[in-house]
Amino acid sequence: MILIADGGSTKVDWFALNIDKTERFKTRTEGLNPAIVDKDILKDRVLDNINLEPVRKEVTKVFFYGAGCGTSKAIKNLEEVFQEIFVNAEIVVAEDMLGAVYAASEAEPAIVCILGTGSNSCYFDGKEIMSCSVSLGWAIMDEASGNYFGKQLIRDYYYKIMPEEIREKFQDSFNLEDDYIKKELYKGKTPNTFLASHAAFMFEFKEHDYITGLIEKGVDEFFRYRVLPYGKGKETPIYFIGSVAFYFSNIIEKVANKYDLTFAGAIQRPIDNMINYHKKHLL
Repeated sequence: MILIADGGSTKVDWFALNIDKTERFKTRTEGLNPAIVDKDILKDRVLDNINLEPVRKEVTKVFFYGAGCGTSKAIKNLEEVFQEIFVNAEIVVAEDMLGAVYAASEAEPAIVCILGTGSNSCYFDGKEIMSCSVSLGWAIMDEASGNYFGKQLIRDYYYKIMPEEIREKFQDSFNLEDDYIKKELYKGKTPNTFLASHAAFMFEFKEHDYITGLIEKGVDEFFRYRVLPYGKGKETPIYFIGSVAFYFSNIIEKVANKYDLTFAGAIQRPIDNMINYHKKHLL
């Protein structure tokens, strides 16, 4: 059995294939970001899955593309966790950007971006990927991501910048006690996921001027730091991956047009495209 996984900080989509490339099952676990989550918790999150645990000795290969897998140390940690679980498998762990490229562009040069719990980008020249900058994660980067917008919403709520009709709904939707928020941010296990959980609130008010302004500002910042430095023109398509990108694709296209760049589309869940790529090229 072969496992292919699209791993984010919030959740991981797993796809199991039989040796003949037919589908065995799909399943989902909590996020497996090795840059943030301890090894014991990573292991428990996989073993707690009712689909993965019973078949772990049947697995012969694991392809895992994940958030937080951009350094050799993080990759090694996750490889060790998977090797303890899938004892008979060959393990391949790579950063989520490679999986995003497989989902968006098979061979043609493109800029590929992720806007999910976190954010990142790369340029794919048709053979290899390159980044304009190392990603330092949720605390100081991750422009236009779920955790970025969650942070903006909480700040605007406390500074009383948020319009009253949205403020009341926001207050009803979340625990906004200051002690609780500080505990989650400074002592919680996954502060990035905590912040990103607030961003889903934006979808309900996505036509409101306050929300569209917030999104446009964040997306513009993402373009300035994560797209424009590649120095590519309109001839290079720009693909976006992730829920934030999918639900606000109209604003992304607007910002792309502002910089005379080509928005090629947004994919909410890349796993299906990734499976097709593996069947065609890697299996």
